[in-house]
Formats: sequence, structure tokens, C-alpha cells
Amino acid sequence: MTTNEELQQLQTEHQLILDAAGEGIYGLDGDGRITFCNAAATEILGWRIEDVRGQRAHDVHHHSHADGSPYPQDECLIYAALYDGEIHRVDNEVFWHFDGSCVPVEYVSTPILQDGKRNGAVVIFRDISRRQEIERQREQAHDELSKLQIAHQLILDAAGEGIYGLDSEGRITFGNSASTEILGWHVGDVHGQRAHEVHHHSHADGSSYPREECPIYAAITDGKVHRVDNEVFWHTNGSAIAVEYTSTPIMRDGKPDGAVVIFRDISKRKEIERQREEAYEVIKGLKEQLENERDYLRDEINVTVNFGEIIGESQALKRALAQIEAVAPTPASVLILGDSGTGKEMIARAIHAKSARVDNALVKVNCASIPKDLFESEFFGHVRGAFTGAHQDRLGRLQLADGGTLFLDEVGEIPMSQQGKLLRALQEGEFERVGDNKTMKVDVRVVAATNRNLMDEIKAGRFREDLFYRLSVFPLEVPPLRDRLDDVAPLAVHFLEGICRELGREPLRMTQNHLAILKRHDWPGNIRELKNVIERAVISSTGSRLRLDLALSNALVVKPVTTQPLPAESPEFVTIAEFQELEKANLIAALQCANWKVWGPGGAADLLAMKPSTLTYQMKTLGVAKQRAEATNLPEKS
Repeated sequence: MTTNEELQQLQTEHQLILDAAGEGIYGLDGDGRITFCNAAATEILGWRIEDVRGQRAHDVHHHSHADGSPYPQDECLIYAALYDGEIHRVDNEVFWHFDGSCVPVEYVSTPILQDGKRNGAVVIFRDISRRQEIERQREQAHDELSKLQIAHQLILDAAGEGIYGLDSEGRITFGNSASTEILGWHVGDVHGQRAHEVHHHSHADGSSYPREECPIYAAITDGKVHRVDNEVFWHTNGSAIAVEYTSTPIMRDGKPDGAVVIFRDISKRKEIERQREEAYEVIKGLKEQLENERDYLRDEINVTVNFGEIIGESQALKRALAQIEAVAPTPASVLILGDSGTGKEMIARAIHAKSARVDNALVKVNCASIPKDLFESEFFGHVRGAFTGAHQDRLGRLQLADGGTLFLDEVGEIPMSQQGKLLRALQEGEFERVGDNKTMKVDVRVVAATNRNLMDEIKAGRFREDLFYRLSVFPLEVPPLRDRLDDVAPLAVHFLEGICRELGREPLRMTQNHLAILKRHDWPGNIRELKNVIERAVISSTGSRLRLDLALSNALVVKPVTTQPLPAESPEFVTIAEFQELEKANLIAALQCANWKVWGPGGAADLLAMKPSTLTYQMKTLGVAKQRAEATNLPEKS
């Protein structure tokens, strides 16, 4: 190896040693210019050796005091080592970072001596920001401790409970003013005496209370907390005071070295408990009476509303209600299937109302509305700090439904990635909250609902087959409104009466013509659509006449057979042939009013609030000759 190579190797080893140091290190030549530095110096002060080599260190990072005032070089203790050849230590100054911020440091400036002459210096420094913060916190804690010590006695005397202390032999060391008030002693008179002999020597009946059986002294011997809620302490006047107390050991080096006793006079509470027991029997009788009345009223309500809001007498609905009656009393999971708007939530509420869980909660979860990243928190809950924004503990829907029914609406919308976690919770009846290791156990009955074909979802890989079979122990299909047209009339009348009440309107009349129009509609939106149509009609009606024609876009308005409202006892009706003749007459009247114009503003389709293509189809179906429209000179879109 050549001399240059050896020198290069030595320099490399020298820099590695410097960079291994945790403190910042840099060197100065005889003029105070920077000659080298290590990685820690770069990290602490933000410079690069290439940028500062050859510059005066004082000008680079030591030019000012912490308050920004100038720091003259001739006062700088770093440079003093160059002048006087002595080691200078400083424990509270600042160096300036390249970004302009100041860094609290402690440093040592050591002269480099060559042949007895000063030839530079080495500066070793440490960032003490963290240490200063710790010292500040320590001083603050010391101040707080002093305040606590001053307030200690005030707190003891301010406490409503009696408090006294014992040494390792059970002798009284201190007591507060409440203990004096309750037991009549003065701490100066009983200080140093054994507490058991002072106030705990006998039971309430006057029999002897051996010291070795005393829970107060047990805390001193076994180092455990002892709580007693029904004993007596003896007043200095010889009377017994009913008390509850806690004896807590004072531990020193892991061994009990005394105890603190906190006690409360419960004489008043005992009297209240006696009075409460007397009142309990009266309340118990009233409670039984109220429960009987409640059960009666609940039966009356169930009979009156017929499963709450489920209305209708169609065979399809009766079959669904029979299934509800069969499955509701069982613990079986129910999967409610049906189109949107068919009333699946009402079915779920009916199942809950007929189950043994009716007195507990029915908790609904709209699975489609839960963001994917909040699914676990929504279902299982979370503890404070489990994730960003979790500022407090939160109960999940499963825990809220414990003992009751969990209704999973739109269950087909649950993300595939979360279905396994839900399946485990439902199968095992246990789960962990987000951020918590403790396993929670619940007892829930699951009712789910969807308008999707879950078998298709399973084939498409969007729904777990095992979860499907867990939910569909008892599938229950809700018929669409088009399959229960017999229920259109009672539903429409029910909605009309309720909406008029909600909007503060005088009751409007539902005629046979209205019902005929409603029954001709195929109701793709089911019961929800029917309710919306009735509400639009009520809002659109200005007089006493229900303007169904303004609410149902494809309604065929016919001349009314009668202006009387629908009688409940003997409903009026017309034959199909008569009804078609009324429709035909209504179309012709509209065409005549529009001068046989079908399309465009003012045309017959516009007057009838229907699509022109639908009107053309109806004209063809009802035999309204098209040549009559062509006989006019008015332009018409074909």
C-alpha cells in the first residue's frame, strides 16, 4: 500500500469515527475557520461541510445571542480557546441553524496544541432542546407538587367523609375535621392511640370485636384494600354510629407501612332505606297494575293497526303476514326479499313486535349508507384513540341491539371485505371493538332485507355464500304492489287521510274514478311511489277535489260516474266495457279541445298530462280513428 493510500484510509477511518459520535464535532484552524465536521454537526445545524469549510465559525452559527442581539467575536468562548489555550465549557447558549432558527446547546471548545503552540480548536456540542423542555416540565411539576402539599391539609378538612391515618402498629397519626365531627374526638387527644380501642372495640349489639378480625387492621397486615358497608364506629359519648368505610394500606418498598381509613356516617341513609322498603310494596302493587294496563293497551293497539303500518287484505299480503306470525316468536334469522318500496322495514318491525324481544331495542342499520372505512366502527364500535377522529368511546350497532333485534337494511350493499367479520360476529355472538382487545358478547336476533338477488351476487363474487345461508334461515318475500292490487284502495285511502292531517288540509275525497286510475298503474316504485303520488295530489289540489291527474303523469282522467266519495259499505264500480267507453270519450273530448292536435304545447297529450306516444297507443287501442286528426289543417307530429 502506498503512502497516499494509507493516508486516504486513515482519513476515511477518521471521518467514520467522527460520524459515529452522537455529539456535533467540528474543527477550527488557527484563524477560527472551519476545517472539518461530523454528521451530527450537519444534522443539528443544517449545514454541509462543503458550504462552510474555510468560513469563520462565529459568523456561521454563533453571531448572535438567543434574543437576536449581536455576539461579539472577542467575547466568544469558542475562539477564546484559540487565544488562551484553555478548555472552555458552556452549558447554556445557542447556535444558529442554517434555516435561521436558534438551537440551545452546551459545548466544549478545546485548543489543538502543536509543539506547545495553539494551532486551532475542536468544538464538541450537544443539542439540549429536549433537556431544557424536561427541566421546564420538572420545574413546573415541582411547583405543582408544592401547591399540592400546601393544599393537602385543606383538602382533608374540606372532605365530607371522615379520614384518619394509621402507622404500621395501628396507631392514629392524623385525622380531619369530619372525623372529629362524626366521632367527637380531637386528633390531639387520640394521636398515638390504637384506633381499634378508641372507636371500633365492639359490634352494634355491644359484643366484643376482636382486633384480629378488624378489616381496618387487616389492610396493614395483608396489604389489601378492605371495604365494609355495614358496621358501627363508637362516638366518644358512647353512642354507636352506623358507618361504611374503606381501609387502604400505605405501601413502602412493596410492604404495608400503615393505612388510611375513609368513613361515612350512613345513619340517614339507613333511615331512607327503611322508608324506601316500605314504599316499595306500594310501588310494586302500582307497577303490576300499570303492566296489566300496558298489556291491555298493547293488545288493543296491535288489533287496531294490524301489524302497525301494514295495511291490506290481498291474498299475497295475507300469505306474508302468516309467515310473520310463524317466524316472529322464534330466534331464527329472517331474510326479507322484495322490490324497493314494498315496505320491507315495516315487515322487520312487525317481526320484532311479535317476538319475545319486543321490550328490547330494534336497531336499524342502513348498510348502503356506511362508508367502507367506517364499517367496523359502525357495527362493532371503537375505543377512544383507535383512529384519527375517535375522540371518545362509541358503542357499535351490535352492542346497542344486545337482547333485541338487529335489522340489516340493504344487506347486499355490505362490502365483500367486511362480510367475513360480520359473519363471525353473528355466528359466535362476539366481537372486538376497534382498538380494543377485549371480546364483547352479545345476543341479537338478525333480520336482514335486500332488493337484490343475492344468489346472483354470490355467483358474481360480491356476496359470501356462508353469510347468505346465515341470514336466510327463513326467507320471506314481500309481494310488489302490482301483485296486490286489492290493497291499492285501502292504502290510498290511508295515505290520503294521513297526509291531509299532516299538511293541515281539510279531508279530500277519493272517488271510484280515482281508484280505477290507481289500479291501472303498474307501480314500479311500489308503496313508496303510491304514497308519493297521493302526497303530490294533495299538494296540487286547491279545492275539495283531489287532483290525481296532476300527480300521476300517465293517468287517464275519465268523467266521473259519481261525485260521491267511496262508501266503505257498498263500493261503486263499472264494467270493463263501460270503463273503456269512458276512457274513449275522455280521449275524444281532449282531442276536440286541442283541435285534434296530439303533439306539442296545447296538444291533447299535453292536456291529459301523458306522453304523446302513449296517447297514440291509447287511440289505437280504443278505436279512435286517426283520419279524424288528419282531416284538420293543423300541423301534427306523426
